[in-house]
Amino acid sequence: MGIGELTHIDEEGRARMVDVGGKPDTERVAVAKGEVRMRPETLRLIAEGGVPKGDVLAVAQVAGIMAAKHTPNLIPLCHPLLLTKVDVAFRIDEETSRIEITATVRCRGKTGVEMEALTAVSIAALTIYDMVKAVERTMRIGNIRLVYKSGGKSGEWRGENGEERMERGEWRGERRE
Repeated sequence: MGIGELTHIDEEGRARMVDVGGKPDTERVAVAKGEVRMRPETLRLIAEGGVPKGDVLAVAQVAGIMAAKHTPNLIPLCHPLLLTKVDVAFRIDEETSRIEITATVRCRGKTGVEMEALTAVSIAALTIYDMVKAVERTMRIGNIRLVYKSGGKSGEWRGENGEERMERGEWRGERRE
């Protein structure tokens, strides 16, 4: 992809906000995931509600929702959107000693909500870290990725193996062999 094909770059190579005014409104959905890995004793403390700062997952859930709503204030070229749904959920995985975070974001509009879902996951993960850092500073935040999106010109895209699907050209509906 050349610089002329990048939608957030103008002809002189400067950043710009894309004009979406002529695009039709469609139902947009994005789902992102990420994780926070930690020692088993830290995970147990979170699961049992024994963290001195309070209910870690409840605070992280609210932080993720707020982050999705504030994405255009954090990511300079994102459009302000009227979000119709933001859901942040957690799955405690004792076997791998991690908390998996899933954010689902919806709107009806001219541009997608992928950045809002990714921001929700990122801030929820950072909030978990912040609330438990006095107990463990070696936690690792990672594997933040888009796992589903629908709406707009590119339509539906899904898969936990998003990187492989993108390499095959499935992101934009084309296939590369």
